[in-house]
Amino acid sequence: MLPGTKSGFELDARLESNSVSVLWLGLCELRLIDDSRWLRLLLIPQRSGVEELHDLTPLDQAMLTFEISLVSKALKQVAQCDTVNMSIACNAVRQLHVEMVARSQGDAGWPDPVWDDEPRKPRDRKSLRPLLDKLRAAM
Repeated sequence: MLPGTKSGFELDARLESNSVSVLWLGLCELRLIDDSRWLRLLLIPQRSGVEELHDLTPLDQAMLTFEISLVSKALKQVAQCDTVNMSIACNAVRQLHVEMVARSQGDAGWPDPVWDDEPRKPRDRKSLRPLLDKLRAAM
């Protein structure tokens, strides 16, 4: 079990394979989606069997809202973006996760949604560590 992992929790293999861990928060693990086209983050509540927002306890729902706000502010600071788009969609991956993406007017996909619009373009490994450090520092 990884540090911070909640007992009985198992990260979906699809989420794990296309992202890297940034840090652990009180409820969620924060992960960076490995796609150089967009600065996209995942917040994944560390609760076993949770597929929908309403599956969380009221206390966990409040904690998730707090962590969304915290991460959104950090993402906006690091990306220097105009806005942060968020999505909670658990269709393909039946594990509750919040996806956040930094968006700016004039970016390659503006103003359209960018959720899974094309095959990912993995990040250059040399640029990954500094980005993770910036995200951690902003938190």
